[in-house]
Amino acid sequence: MRLPWIDSPFFPVGYLPPMKKYIFVTGGVCSSLGKGIAAASVGSLLEARGLVVRMVKIDPYINVDAGTMSPYQHGEVFVTDDGAETDLDLGNYSRFTNSTLSRQNSITTGQIYQEVIQREREGRYLGRTVQVVPHITDRINQRILGIGEADDVDVTIVEVGGTVGDIESIPFLEAARQLIHEVGHEHALSIHLTLIPQVAGDELKTKPTQHSVNKMREIGIQPDILLCRAPREIDNDMRRKIALFTNVHFDSVISAHDVVKTIYEIPLSYQRQKVDEIVVKRLGLEVGLGDISPWERYVHTFTTSERVVRIGMVGKYIELADSYKSVDEALIHAGVANGVRTEIVKIDSEQLESREDWESVLENLDGILVPGGFGTRGILGMVKTAEFARCKGIPYLGICLGMQIMVIEWGRSVLGWVDANSSEFAPDCKFPVVSLLEEQVDVKNYGGTMRLGLSDSYLLEGTRIRDIYQAPLASERHRHRYEVSNKYRPDLESSGLLITATTKDGALVESVQWPDHPWGIGVQYHPEFLSKPLKAHPLFRDFIRASASP
Repeated sequence: MRLPWIDSPFFPVGYLPPMKKYIFVTGGVCSSLGKGIAAASVGSLLEARGLVVRMVKIDPYINVDAGTMSPYQHGEVFVTDDGAETDLDLGNYSRFTNSTLSRQNSITTGQIYQEVIQREREGRYLGRTVQVVPHITDRINQRILGIGEADDVDVTIVEVGGTVGDIESIPFLEAARQLIHEVGHEHALSIHLTLIPQVAGDELKTKPTQHSVNKMREIGIQPDILLCRAPREIDNDMRRKIALFTNVHFDSVISAHDVVKTIYEIPLSYQRQKVDEIVVKRLGLEVGLGDISPWERYVHTFTTSERVVRIGMVGKYIELADSYKSVDEALIHAGVANGVRTEIVKIDSEQLESREDWESVLENLDGILVPGGFGTRGILGMVKTAEFARCKGIPYLGICLGMQIMVIEWGRSVLGWVDANSSEFAPDCKFPVVSLLEEQVDVKNYGGTMRLGLSDSYLLEGTRIRDIYQAPLASERHRHRYEVSNKYRPDLESSGLLITATTKDGALVESVQWPDHPWGIGVQYHPEFLSKPLKAHPLFRDFIRASASP
């Protein structure tokens, strides 16, 4: 076999990738059906059988990455160890699987065209006319092959964003068709997620699924497995009908119905329907039975916990559920780790600014969390929230902006600096307790000033955060530009605010703590990105423990 891209400028001449296994996950009828969770759930089941998987997300938008997108447009931005700003589905991959994730695992139209055009400018196509087929599709497949080429990787799972029929997705689906054809059907399979809508009279309709599969077949891809999203479990008669009209085997028509309590039931639902068995047989993988008991224990604890802990999340992107997806999940993981159920109360910080009874909104909460964000909107509401939590002795966790809010509030309330602020929000304020570093002030390319990705925080002895981590060092992911100003740091510390973690050289503040408070901690980094359902992050776990205390 000779793959068409082996003599391309992206791989050495004569390069032949090792024969791996590939799964393509696509979607039909409409977006937001849950392709990311479906792909991640399949990955978790294969890992339970002892296989090593790599997850890939393809986004058909022309943006190079998700870093400049509004949370209202695309949900949260998930950050990898190497500082890539990616789609939130990489967060799902991280929570459901142990797949290594980096900027290579996130592919966008913008990246592909940028890379191909750059090589065309360098003359690396030897004067040939550069076209979508084969040059763009070749580059897409080179990226996919490169992710899974490590010796220990067994299966690469590729989620193709968007919906079949979208003009943006055509090059990626064509690339998938080519790769499936080239490596052979014994090494690649197609999973198609489609919708079974419920119409008047509570009747479930299969016609949209039939049309969606027909569209896939027009492109040249015959789905091997259908995941049928429905509000309730579809019966065998409907599965037979779908199998008949889509040319998919009856056993491979899977009911991907709504789960009752938590998304972490989905791997269990798929396993009951033998999705993992179908995949390993179809790909010729000789592996044992999977052990999914950890997922069963997690779901059991989640569904049987009677004690409810109410956490108020005071943010500025509350309207869209996915804006703080990783924070939401980290709070839920921590609740299960403590044997309680976390109820997240979303509170719009901007609305707190105009309400006379704003304190009543924050009453009856067991804990308060202020997450990250950018821009001036809603900042006063966050500052009022921090003051309320500090004065009332309510457990408080500030993440990134939430930590900076603690510093601003301390400057105003304790030091009496009414004008204390961040230079991000008020460039001409008298006391910019949060600001850009001096070397960044005149930099116009703000993207180059962001602290992105994994870096170390050194935890001071005798502090609560050191006790939480049970280690002198925390390696966490960052995504921010502004820092606590070292100019005002002596005043902050002398007035009682505890600086509990810094960078290695001590130059940058990584964590602060309120003195004489039950639990008031802010961190400059984003611990939510490292939380998993089966391994809750220690900072969230301790926060929920404190919030659950009488």
